[in-house]
Amino acid sequence: MGIFSNPARDEQGNELRRRRSDQIPFSIIASDMTVIGDLETEGMVRVEGRVKGTVRVGAQVLVAAGAVIEGDLHTQEAVIAGQVSGGIHARERVELQATAVVSGDILTPRIAIVEGARVTGEVKMDPAGAQGAGTPASSHRS
Repeated sequence: MGIFSNPARDEQGNELRRRRSDQIPFSIIASDMTVIGDLETEGMVRVEGRVKGTVRVGAQVLVAAGAVIEGDLHTQEAVIAGQVSGGIHARERVELQATAVVSGDILTPRIAIVEGARVTGEVKMDPAGAQGAGTPASSHRS
């Protein structure tokens, strides 16, 4: 627990994650797999391969080290260790691990960035904006 952590809030978040993982379907995009087109589920997804298209996940997206998403990502919670070339819109939180490379804007109310992670784009932490229906700007700039 960090110096600025709220123990009650942390425990609520841990309990929510435990309940979600027991009840929500879990899908894996394997390391030898490429998905071309949009990906949508209400459950959780672990991406170990490559996705070329918009990713919409109701609960949580885990992007493994070496995995690539080429398109915007919309989810409740994102944990990124691989590469995302597109905007990230998370209603709850984003975690960028040391191997993460993000080329695009991030919109979320909470973010954790581990030393070594790289972001090319804007990070906007707006609780009201992250709850809304807006989408992040894509990283595909002219």
